[in-house]
Amino acid sequence: MQAVKLVSPGKMELQDIPVPEIGPDEILVKVAGAGLCHSDLHVLHMGEEWPFFGGTVGHEGAGWVEKVGSALEGYSTGDAVLISVVWACGHCRSCVEGRDNECEVNGSRMQFPTTPGLGPDGAMAEYMVVKARHLDKIGDLDPIQAAPLADAGVTPMHAINSARSRLTPGSTAVVIGIGGLGHLGLQILKATTGARIIALDTDDARLELARNLGADLVLKSDSAAAQRILDETNQYGADAVFDFVGVQPTVDLATAVIAPGGMLRFVGLGGGKFDYFVGVGQALPWGADVQLSYGGTRADQLQVIALAQQGKLGVEITKYPLADFQTAFDDLEAGRITGRAVLIP
Repeated sequence: MQAVKLVSPGKMELQDIPVPEIGPDEILVKVAGAGLCHSDLHVLHMGEEWPFFGGTVGHEGAGWVEKVGSALEGYSTGDAVLISVVWACGHCRSCVEGRDNECEVNGSRMQFPTTPGLGPDGAMAEYMVVKARHLDKIGDLDPIQAAPLADAGVTPMHAINSARSRLTPGSTAVVIGIGGLGHLGLQILKATTGARIIALDTDDARLELARNLGADLVLKSDSAAAQRILDETNQYGADAVFDFVGVQPTVDLATAVIAPGGMLRFVGLGGGKFDYFVGVGQALPWGADVQLSYGGTRADQLQVIALAQQGKLGVEITKYPLADFQTAFDDLEAGRITGRAVLIP
């Protein structure tokens, strides 16, 4: 089979390798599609600092069951499945309490939990071996369309679920960046809350996508955006701000418009920062709640699948053959993709 391997700092290759064997508790998945994420670009840019070379890339994957381990029941050849982005242990206190994206066994205080394509072999291949507990059936959903839901759907769902106490009817939610994650976050907010949604981006095509997806107000993310949001909220600020970019200008915007007690969720990993100190005149309003979460939980994934099955959540995708992986990565880095790029073996 063919697989995209990260062979050295900043370099990937399409290699011919054997189809992997499965253990008794594992499933061989015939990959239908593998999504590209800006996290993959971060790995490429880390150079020698990245600790895992030689593995198959790709943490967003979906496909069909090809072969079922001898100890398993409940799966049949041909079942369409979505592969979880977090491979938690399932039995530590965090996992038992439903915080599997904070797994104490397959992660640590400063290390993200085990993730396919970021250590174990990922989805940019013709076949992939997965423990049964890291798969969810998706029914009649097209696994090519569904592949990005593993991260681009689950990660916004988790961020939104963590902020629901402020996403009440009449609230205002700000979505910064209508890209791969942001356009799904906007749809989740629209489908599951009564919040007024203000969407921002610098790209006109993405702003038009936000309008089509039902944003209540669409704004160019520029120097005037913060004041416009404050004007729209009687100078009080937004109840929740979801920054799906995370670069310095978007972090500055997010911190400038959050309301007292508001939920500030940084989802994009763009490297922006802000100063915070304890005392009068602090950088954020009183009570502001700040979170940078990793991926999401199994429950978040089941919610995402249900919304997609109900027709309330859909991914804008651009398809590339697996052999054209480099073109897809180049297009992603250049900002030429609206939505998500998906490699098809």
